[in-house]
Amino acid sequence: MRRIRLYVHVILLTAMAGGGCARSEYSYRGANYETQIEKGAVLRSISLDPATEDEVLALVPERISVREIRDVLSRGPAPRIVILDGSLPIVTMESFSEFLIDMGYPEEKIRKPNGGGYSYNGFTDSKRLAGTLAWYYEKEGMMPILIGHSQGGMLAIKVLHELAGAFHDNIPVWNPLTNEAEERGTIVDPITGQKRAVIGLQVRYAAAITTGKVMRIVLGQWDMLPRLREIPDTVEEFTGFSLAWDLIAGNFGAAARYRPLGSARVRNVTLPGKYTHITVPLTKHLAANEVTREWISRYVPTSEMPEFPTNVDVDTRNIVHAADIWYHVKKYWCVEAQRLIRARRSMMGGRDFSS
Repeated sequence: MRRIRLYVHVILLTAMAGGGCARSEYSYRGANYETQIEKGAVLRSISLDPATEDEVLALVPERISVREIRDVLSRGPAPRIVILDGSLPIVTMESFSEFLIDMGYPEEKIRKPNGGGYSYNGFTDSKRLAGTLAWYYEKEGMMPILIGHSQGGMLAIKVLHELAGAFHDNIPVWNPLTNEAEERGTIVDPITGQKRAVIGLQVRYAAAITTGKVMRIVLGQWDMLPRLREIPDTVEEFTGFSLAWDLIAGNFGAAARYRPLGSARVRNVTLPGKYTHITVPLTKHLAANEVTREWISRYVPTSEMPEFPTNVDVDTRNIVHAADIWYHVKKYWCVEAQRLIRARRSMMGGRDFSS
């Protein structure tokens, strides 16, 4: 009990202190976005040569190799990844962001446009974040991926419920460049060209790492207590990573179990017992080591835990969720790029009209 009280005391003192470590400055290198967007503008902006488009379309999303990332996917568009910190600023998600970048993901699709941070504060307003996802989708043609640790995992799930209309009847579009809400609750869908509401948009992939109910009680987040383990249809695929004995999350002997409310594909992954709630974001070292990097690159999710690298001098801490999330990031990077190319060819009268 003393250990639990200590954790709670630390969290209460630091929870609202901010997003964590200092970030280096970064110049945003995105497109010159306008407030209004014309029908078909996003699709016309894709500037891939036909040969590269053919290569992207030939990829198998569930089997993306290192070479295909380097020589094919990296030459085309990529969905933005919104990474959400936990409540403790002792360890942020910066290491995890750097892991994804070192594995080959475009840095500008992870960095925030204003201030250049690698991750978002886990206490960001969920309504505002849902509006931000809509803004990015309208301007870039790809729904962002959501990845959150602890409090950030709760926020990722809450955003999914926001998009399902659980808390509000209308969600305004939020411009991350001006950091202001726009006077509209609709966007022009970049694929169909039709106007649609923010509510009802679907995220392709989301993940929550060591997110528990105890802190929802401590922080007074009552509206999420009954919804925390329920995943709505506003995400295509969701993975929940939990520890069996996680005192901060409130798992006393059994890992958390998430369940779909409808059609969402939901996976539950129990992390090894030696992992700890606070240090699970520390993953940058995995991309820096040749052995763990290769293992992660070859990883495919299965019902059984795969064998880890056995080299005694290799640090494999946190490799399970790092590999699993990287697999899904690669998958939906490919899926979204293919979707854009097919939509563009259809609009321009090209030869590929498949959905």
